[in-house]
Amino acid sequence: MGVWAILPLISLLAISSADANLEGDALYALKTAVVDPGNVLESWDPTLVDPCTWFHVTCDPQNRVTRLDLGNANLSGKLVPELGKLQQLQYLELYMNNFEGHIPKELGGLKSLVSLDLFSNNLTGHIPSSLSKLSNLKFLRLNDNKLNGRIPRELTKLPNLKILYASSFLSLHAFQFFSQLHFHNVD
Repeated sequence: MGVWAILPLISLLAISSADANLEGDALYALKTAVVDPGNVLESWDPTLVDPCTWFHVTCDPQNRVTRLDLGNANLSGKLVPELGKLQQLQYLELYMNNFEGHIPKELGGLKSLVSLDLFSNNLTGHIPSSLSKLSNLKFLRLNDNKLNGRIPRELTKLPNLKILYASSFLSLHAFQFFSQLHFHNVD
């Protein structure tokens, strides 16, 4: 096998490694932005080649982050926009913590996302309309936060959305609005 035959393999490995480092940087940005009294994120070492060996992180065979499981981890702080760099992320489970501040609009760039669970936190502000770009999203749970404003109408057009929980947020007006809409994908 000549050098020219191996070169594409080396390039592929370099790209995969660069993606993993980008994802590790994104997750490390979250670690530095939160308070972690139980040291749940202790294994998150930015000097490792990729974050696939970190606890609460699941990766695919190409070492791309597909799942982040930090539900009920007693974390507090703000969600970081860098989470939007986890391009293969399918499950973002950050429920039952003490996250505050806004939901980053960058989460709308997570095209592979199937489940976004942010319920039972202290998130404020509005639901970003960018979440309506999540065409693979099936489960959106935002209930038990301090969100305000209107639920973006575009969310009703998500082709795969099965569950939308936003209780303790819905105003009477928003409830009436949604009761008049028909989700074409609900069985």
